Amino acid sequence: MASDLQQLLGEKPSSSALSEHISALATKASKPEGAVPEVKSYSDAVYFNYYPLGLSLMFKPVNGYKPKTGLTRDDLQDEDLALDGIDIYNVPKPKAGANAARATKSPYTTYPISPIVLSLVSLSPDKDGKTRAESISITPETTGKEFVLSMGEPDRKGGGAGPSSGSIGIWCEWSKDGVMVEFGGEESRGPQAWERGKDAVWKVISIFPPKKD
Repeated sequence: MASDLQQLLGEKPSSSALSEHISALATKASKPEGAVPEVKSYSDAVYFNYYPLGLSLMFKPVNGYKPKTGLTRDDLQDEDLALDGIDIYNVPKPKAGANAARATKSPYTTYPISPIVLSLVSLSPDKDGKTRAESISITPETTGKEFVLSMGEPDRKGGGAGPSSGSIGIWCEWSKDGVMVEFGGEESRGPQAWERGKDAVWKVISIFPPKKD
């Protein structure tokens, strides 16, 4: 089921495929109440946040629909919403000796299914003749180095600058795959973040429609 995540893009909020996925997550997490999202609506996006399931869904209004702010689930026009973004959360355990006060508290728990399997687009072999894997299998312990080994160098990257207490974690985006990864923990922040980032585990995986050249 985990490998079906990318196939859910474009679905309506009430689609059977999406409902089945959420139900399966709630069962896996033993949190039946987790299948009911917190809804946040805006004119250009509607978010379904499943905090106990480590999942957030972003729906894009289509057909000229402009939702009002603060709508409830029953107020939404499902036929005019299409799933345009999926965020999967991981809450890495602090390492021994880590500064617990600096650890950012997340309202989300770790996504209950592991491994998460994401399909990768086929690319030409690199300069060393190495071909790209067809997919990547992600566990809660997967690090930045492992993402790059499977997916290659990212198309975009950022974060990590400034003092470690105030900066955001480093992130990498593989635009052609429709995947962005934000990394967590002490290794992902501060002036040396990019040197240490290879050992940082992921905090959020965002899945979106692949970007064409």
